[in-house]
Amino acid sequence: MSIYNDYISETEERKNIGLHPKPIDSAELTGEVIAQIKDPNHADRAESLRLFIYNTLPGTTPAAGVKAKFLKEIILGEATVPEITTAYAFELLSHMKGGPSIEVLLDLALGSEEVVAKQAATVLKTQVFLYDADTARLKEAYDNGNATAKDILESYAKAEFFTELPAVAEEIKVVTYIAAEGDISTDLLSPGNQAHSRSDRELHGKCMITPEAQEEIRALQAQYPDASVMLIAEKGTMGVGSSRMSGVNNVALWTGRQASPYIPFVNIAPIVGGTNGISPIFLTTVDVTGGIGIDLKNWKKQVDANGDVVRNENGDPVLEEVYSVATGTVLTINTKTQKLYNGEQELIDISRSLTPQKMEFIKAGGSYAIVFGKKIQTFAAQTLGVTAPVVFAPSKEISNDGYGLTAVEKIFNNNAVGSTPGKVLHAGSDVRVKVNIVGSQDTTGLMTSQELEAMAATVIAPTVDGAYQSGCHTASVWDKKAQANIPKLMKFMNDFGVITARDPKGSYHSMTDVIHKVLNDITVDEWAIIIGGDSHTRMSKGVAFGADSGTVALALATGEASMPIPESVKVTFKGTMKEHMDFRDVVHATQSQMLKQFDGENVFQGRIIEVHIGTLLADQAFTFTDWTAEMKAKASICISQDDTLIQSLEIAKSRIQIMIDKGMDNKNQVLQGLIDKADKRIGEIRSGIKPALQPDDNAKYYAEVVIDLDIIEEPMIADPDVNNADVSKRYTHDTIRDLTFYGGEKKVDLGFVGSCMVHKDDLKIVSQMLRNVEKQQGVVQFNAPLVVAAPTYNIIDELKEEGDWEYLQKYSGFEFSDALPKSTARTEYENIMYLERPGCNLCMGNQEKAAKGDTVMATSTRLFQGRVVEDRDGKKGESLLASTPVVVLSAILGRIPNIEEYKAAVEGINLTKFTPMSVK
Repeated sequence: MSIYNDYISETEERKNIGLHPKPIDSAELTGEVIAQIKDPNHADRAESLRLFIYNTLPGTTPAAGVKAKFLKEIILGEATVPEITTAYAFELLSHMKGGPSIEVLLDLALGSEEVVAKQAATVLKTQVFLYDADTARLKEAYDNGNATAKDILESYAKAEFFTELPAVAEEIKVVTYIAAEGDISTDLLSPGNQAHSRSDRELHGKCMITPEAQEEIRALQAQYPDASVMLIAEKGTMGVGSSRMSGVNNVALWTGRQASPYIPFVNIAPIVGGTNGISPIFLTTVDVTGGIGIDLKNWKKQVDANGDVVRNENGDPVLEEVYSVATGTVLTINTKTQKLYNGEQELIDISRSLTPQKMEFIKAGGSYAIVFGKKIQTFAAQTLGVTAPVVFAPSKEISNDGYGLTAVEKIFNNNAVGSTPGKVLHAGSDVRVKVNIVGSQDTTGLMTSQELEAMAATVIAPTVDGAYQSGCHTASVWDKKAQANIPKLMKFMNDFGVITARDPKGSYHSMTDVIHKVLNDITVDEWAIIIGGDSHTRMSKGVAFGADSGTVALALATGEASMPIPESVKVTFKGTMKEHMDFRDVVHATQSQMLKQFDGENVFQGRIIEVHIGTLLADQAFTFTDWTAEMKAKASICISQDDTLIQSLEIAKSRIQIMIDKGMDNKNQVLQGLIDKADKRIGEIRSGIKPALQPDDNAKYYAEVVIDLDIIEEPMIADPDVNNADVSKRYTHDTIRDLTFYGGEKKVDLGFVGSCMVHKDDLKIVSQMLRNVEKQQGVVQFNAPLVVAAPTYNIIDELKEEGDWEYLQKYSGFEFSDALPKSTARTEYENIMYLERPGCNLCMGNQEKAAKGDTVMATSTRLFQGRVVEDRDGKKGESLLASTPVVVLSAILGRIPNIEEYKAAVEGINLTKFTPMSVK
């Protein structure tokens, strides 16, 4: 059976579930399609022609190389296809977005046939995805006196690829659709349990919100054909949680417009809104697709005659509607006045959604084209020896006299690229920065590889210090979907120059370590900027930004990122931790006390949390930075003391060395280079040449929060509050309750200790608690299942050396086996302890899940609806978040303990503690 016939069989199967043929990325299949096109009598010629034109993926896919070569043959008259004229062949090349198509266009433009060269040059002038090899060819031809090369370079220097694009419409009509009330997580737009289908955009689009919602969106589009549907988070924030390009892709698929008629299921220009704006990571992804994200502010806190906030019986502020965005409301975005209108009525200023930079993204169809366009213009002007005209909006450079720098401002100034030399930049400045460390995780990695192919990138930027491709999101269950997708991803990334969790050659043992834990280890400089394909890419060294798969691809390909310098909120601590408290309780208390101090306003949202926590090592401090994603912060920075930072770097070195010993380093010796950088940094600190990063005493902060440790009396639990009468209050991280609230009565169906929110000491706490309970009761009896997943293999090895793993094994009823990984997800749990493979496990929600309707007590950061546990008829699933000792004791008792039971269980246990730094 031919490859084509196999493809047609698959197409028939897809048709049965309402899907179109899968986009073609195979060189072999494309070759067979071309052979059938060349045969005028072939029965499948018409379908082959359609597939070739409309259903072959562009960029650097294997299929794109074959397609570009055939189009070149048509243009040169070496092949004849009546339906594809020379002009049409050039049009098809113009939509292929770089890679083989650029190579073909350069061949033709720099060739000897004058007419063809002119046509090719016309197309090349519209292209921006050129890399060093492409620009080197142009420069060489120009230096040799090639007139066509000069013509192309002059066009690039003027940035005609941008200036000749159609202007953004002055008025954009939208019709509203309230997707949900309250915060909308990306799990609603792109559920974690459908992660396997993300690279199949049409199939994945079927999982957005609900089928009913999709029908309602289609009905609005039919009713208002001249309007875009704007998805809205009413009384909430749009796009909280995971950093998913797939979430924005799904929104664009249903509400945006097709990027190109020749690229299937790639849509752009989605429009989204939220009463409390758009999550920072999600907004970046909206920019990638040339969309618009609007902070609607359509509800406000009600105040009385004295100006005091009116509160309900629960103490929550009462909201009043400023204007309605009910589903079906027709609004107008005016890009000139930068206002949102309902008819003639002005509703709100939306200038922050339509900055000069964002208007460029909208015009160009996405931020990538602007990033690459600026590089092409600079190259062309330098090659020609001319000054490039000012075409793009100038970067905003804000310098506030009289103020020092926050930690993030120092890092951005240190890594800035292309800013005015010698100018000190403060928050609000638009900055291009060098990226030091990049991380890609496995369920978004397939999309990252597609993005790299689409932007025609073939090798990692040499300026990146280190990059890692994880296998943690598919670690729990090695099912057929994982077996099909992950090896392919690992080979692509390994070839690209990334350190990979799995070795395509099979030489070293596969590693399923959680991505952010590995990035936390390989970040060996607190001045680093880290970009990672997961919302919890928030390191305890450097400043890390969780990003969509496309931004990760851009960082890998260019070694750069562009963003405004965020404002910072300074968090310091006073008082002393109680002996029975764990640091996770401090994490939750930070959120609770901050909200109380600022009358319910989340001052962390969209900003950097600069946490002065310098007596905690990197592993433990990560518990804080990891959590900041749930408070909608842009990122977090840990201010560390010199000796603590040195200890953390020594630990990082030892773990990187283990990776080297396993054989994970590549030909560029990236991992050894990181050890060398760590040694250099340790030397700088010890010598006093460059102490640990500290903000300036006169730095300017948006707000300062002081957390009082003395008033934290009991373990703190983040409760999804699933039955709150106000649905906008459900599934947020704002409801923090102490242990006593539950009265020692609330039933717990499953406990989960694991994923990125735990470190080695947490696993030691589990072991020590088992010893305590055994000593007190003679035996440990679980009244609910306890799932334990260490974040890394290194931690397991260290626990084995220290004797803790053996004790965990003693009370486990299941222990993972790398030799025989689970091939199906567990659907039922016994009242035993499960020692699971390192990785995300229940936190990811795409493989293992609790039983529907369960009440789960977890160390996870995820309490979103349906993530860790789904609802069942008559009972909502709920994931409560707490410290490791609370989770373990809850599983042993089968309920949330009271404070006396808790204190007895943790007596003598070395919980995670820290001593506050002196407040500056």
